Amino acid sequence: VTDSIRGIKDPRAAAKHLTEEAVILICRMAILGCGVLLSLALLSLSIGINLCLPENGKEIDFSAHGENASPSTTKKDKGKRWAVLIAGSNGYYNYRHQADICHAYQILKKGGLKDENIIVFMYDDIAHDPENPRQGVIINKPKGHDVYKGVPKDYTGTDVNSKNFYAVILGNKKNLTGGSGKVLKSGPNDHVFIYYADHGSAGLLGMPSEDDAVYAKDLIHVLKKKHASKGFKSMVFYIEACESGSIFEGLLPNKMNIYATTAANAEESSYGTYCPGEPEVPEEYDTCLGDLYSISWLEDCDSNDLRKETLEKQYERVRRRTNESHVMQYGDMSHRKEFLFTYMGADLANDSYTSIGDISSPSRAVNQRDTNLLYFQHKFLRAPAGSHAKLEARKQLLDEIAHRKHVDYSIHKIGELLFGYQKSSNVLMNIRPRGQPVVDDWDCFKKFLRIYKNYCGHLSTYGMKYTRAIANICNAGVTLEKMVAASDQACSKKLHV
Repeated sequence: VTDSIRGIKDPRAAAKHLTEEAVILICRMAILGCGVLLSLALLSLSIGINLCLPENGKEIDFSAHGENASPSTTKKDKGKRWAVLIAGSNGYYNYRHQADICHAYQILKKGGLKDENIIVFMYDDIAHDPENPRQGVIINKPKGHDVYKGVPKDYTGTDVNSKNFYAVILGNKKNLTGGSGKVLKSGPNDHVFIYYADHGSAGLLGMPSEDDAVYAKDLIHVLKKKHASKGFKSMVFYIEACESGSIFEGLLPNKMNIYATTAANAEESSYGTYCPGEPEVPEEYDTCLGDLYSISWLEDCDSNDLRKETLEKQYERVRRRTNESHVMQYGDMSHRKEFLFTYMGADLANDSYTSIGDISSPSRAVNQRDTNLLYFQHKFLRAPAGSHAKLEARKQLLDEIAHRKHVDYSIHKIGELLFGYQKSSNVLMNIRPRGQPVVDDWDCFKKFLRIYKNYCGHLSTYGMKYTRAIANICNAGVTLEKMVAASDQACSKKLHV
């Protein structure tokens, strides 16, 4: 480099004499962070050009240079970071979902995102619940700090619903009911991060109201509309839920600039963690404090420099730590090389990150379908003998067990009435080949779920595991009339718990 410009006093003339090899060398030195760059940086500033710009005027994208590269941002990219965080449950026994969402907010806020660009859905009934041993505080791990402080309450209570969720993504204020009115006003240069934590099942994600749900087909339709309107440059979607892979399996195109990861594949449960009975969890907590997949990516963000960690690297770390289910990825895989910084920002004031790599898994994980049962069991065991609290906890526990028996019986009875005793199990539990959505006729799926509810009662968290059975009834070509007759016969004499 020095040989190419020695003896030339005019900086602009010097720049003209820099060979292509010299420019490439300077750029490589920039990537490596060499100290000699101080003088070269001064030269670049005096010249008024960017030495790493090729002739087409675009900066080199360093995202393909591995974890030690600089964040892949350019001067021409004046886009913003946006985030939508949604906890789709309520009730103290579902503490972990809102705790996960609040923790995610703290990471984004620390990363430099403004509240105006972070939209939060949470029922907001946990922090001040009478059962919460730390009133006004939510923690996401044992001995953890308060993650509730400062979290925007954009959509709370009954405003946490699928209609508002879709309206927020599409930036459609006219379709909102209640809430802060904040929507995703992202444009063609913007990067969007969406994180959803709740119960799920084949083909749908839960909402606080059991009469509401986010259906996979509807969500994909909304994302397609957002993409068609050039509402983002790229999007990353994380989902914490049972069978969450079914939300994207066979539905999310790979050329929509959307990269998604899920806590589980299309046929298995996800898991809660930091649950009652674990040695480190304070005895006064009757409920799980976090979810395994969520804790894995959240604590990974806490421990590593997001300016240097790619989406792919985090996926691999989360996949290894989430050892009870198969963490999946879908959509546009080209975005895996991007840095987390692109979507979540980073604490630029902290230059002392010491990456600790993979964090060991919590000592125990509990199937999300069983977290309610664990909660009632723990309450019953902790309540003083002969107390009103003991009697109430006993009733809650017995009601939960009775409900599970009712759902198991009613679904299997409907299957036997429709397909016969011998074939019923095979039809109801059939899992379609990878790459196919859970159901072909989504209108049938919605109608048959309503029919079951009308005749047999709500599926609830435990019963959501049977939505695949309902989808398979549709796939088998059962008519509406036959589904009504079978549901009526199976449940007419059963107590709707």
